Amino acid sequence: MQIDRVTEILSPANEVFAWHERPGALERLTPPWQPVEVVSDPGPLEAGRTATLRLKVGPVPVEWIARYESVTPGAGFVDVQEKGPFDRWRHTHRFDALDSSRTAVSDTIDFEPPAGPLGSLAEPAIRRRIRRLLRYRHDVLAADLAWHARYASHPRLTIAITGASGLVGSALGALLTTGGHRVVPMVRRTPKAGEIAWDPKRGMNPADLSGIDAVIHLAGEAIVSGRWTAERKRRIRESRVAGTTTIAEAIARAPNGPGILISASAMGIYGDRGDEILSDDATPGHGFLPEVAAEWEAATAPAARAGVRVAQARFGLILSPAGGLLERMLPPFRLGLGGPLGNGSQWMSWISIDDCITGLGHLLFNPLHGGFNFGSPEPVTNRRFTATLGAVLRRPAIIPVPRVALRLVFGELADAGILASARMAPDRLLGSDFTFRHPTLESALRHLLGRHRTS
Repeated sequence: MQIDRVTEILSPANEVFAWHERPGALERLTPPWQPVEVVSDPGPLEAGRTATLRLKVGPVPVEWIARYESVTPGAGFVDVQEKGPFDRWRHTHRFDALDSSRTAVSDTIDFEPPAGPLGSLAEPAIRRRIRRLLRYRHDVLAADLAWHARYASHPRLTIAITGASGLVGSALGALLTTGGHRVVPMVRRTPKAGEIAWDPKRGMNPADLSGIDAVIHLAGEAIVSGRWTAERKRRIRESRVAGTTTIAEAIARAPNGPGILISASAMGIYGDRGDEILSDDATPGHGFLPEVAAEWEAATAPAARAGVRVAQARFGLILSPAGGLLERMLPPFRLGLGGPLGNGSQWMSWISIDDCITGLGHLLFNPLHGGFNFGSPEPVTNRRFTATLGAVLRRPAIIPVPRVALRLVFGELADAGILASARMAPDRLLGSDFTFRHPTLESALRHLLGRHRTS
């Protein structure tokens, strides 16, 4: 059984091959709807090397070991399944130069499903999954290569990232390393080789940042993960304010240290603002979240006073089926049990995970500073969001969650966070020539969930 896909990509063949050789390529090519863990990366493209993945077939965890059978430098490679769920799997990747700037990227997958009646019954679903996989891979490859080409003349950087293993940090790290940059995780446990230790309570050694070009600070206590007790609110504030202060002060004192600090912030800085359109220079709101976010951004001041370029990314709802709000929404919506929260009139400023990480890269590689709204140009009401998600999944989305029920479960968080309305406009991003890959909610969800109308 064979499935093919061919896409013309506006990059030279040798750069397409080089992209696949760099760390992070496997992570970038893994669809977010498919729970896959890269246990061991094969490293350079060389015949005989293997990669070990852990995935789920239904609820069952399965180990997949793939081996590079052959590699043709600059032109392609073949990997085969040594261990996994298929009776046979052979994947041929070809990069045929059409001219000096265009490449025909071809993927051919020869496979046999597991023997027996279950394998035969599953074959149509397997074919659909493979077609979705290849569509996603080609879309990401083309977009990532175009994005890297924009910064091809920029020097390769060494970038330290807090929260590097989180939803945003792991995707950002893979994007940067496939562009030839070096990523150094900043961790709160005992560091391994190639990592830097830091701790919001105990501080860090500024000398550890020597030779680092930029820090991207993403770490912080989850806001929407349970009722706000006094202790949880203390941890939320401390993790953001004390953590950012620790990073900013260390950068300010680091010998030969970073010249750039990009720090996460959140749309919570605006509070509940109804239908008001919130530009990047809108005033902060009132209440716990706006106060925390304002203090969080102000905590970058030690770095700014030391002459470091500082930018804050005010994240909207970051969409990925691999984590965050969308991951939690999918199970009930797939069962046809989804619907609006409260009356559904509150505005949701959202951004796809790909636009989030390329937006952070945009702040990194351009001389930008200050606060930036990280939300799509087309925010939607909660009612529109749930209707669109239901349509993409081909499920009804008409069962509302009453406001009183949310208050019973989440307490203060219900009104201040879940039901709060923030209609952000990403004026500064758009004005600095940033292009959104997924400006509309439907295009983002179809890409992230592999639910395109055509393959």
